[in-house]
Amino acid sequence: MSMSKRALATAGLVLALSSVSARSEPQLGQPISDADIAAWDISIPPSGEGLPPGSGTFAEGRDVYAQSCLRCHGEGAAGKPADALVGGQGSLSTDAPQKTVGSYWPYATTLFDYIRRAMPLESPRSLSDKDVYAVTAYILGLNGIIPEDAVMDAASLPDVQMPNRDSFVSWYPSPPR
Repeated sequence: MSMSKRALATAGLVLALSSVSARSEPQLGQPISDADIAAWDISIPPSGEGLPPGSGTFAEGRDVYAQSCLRCHGEGAAGKPADALVGGQGSLSTDAPQKTVGSYWPYATTLFDYIRRAMPLESPRSLSDKDVYAVTAYILGLNGIIPEDAVMDAASLPDVQMPNRDSFVSWYPSPPR
């Protein structure tokens, strides 16, 4: 293609694209409603502030896990194709550390928060709060962190003592001094 034909084709494409964008503006800068903000303002801090109503048990979590988590995290949460969620206790200071819920995560509340916002991978935020409490109880129970008969809810979850809680250094709200 000659230079003049290429320039003409480029100019035509630019004109075509500009007319399309003029017709369908992206609506940037539009105010967002309080309801829209509230739907996404669901983060749970380590303190557990803002945990929703509901509860779940290890047994209930086993069923939720089988339906929503097994295909990625494997039997018994041992991993494959996604990360393992169990095991690794005592491995962080070795040459082969295993960063799992049971070995690395400092707070059970952040486990709840992550599952609630991001899992299952193909349909995040599709689990009910009851299901999230249940699968959280299941994963904590598999790691031996809570007894299998424990009930996880807004009152009990912040009290769970994770194995790595005292070894974790938080840089929020500022770096350690």
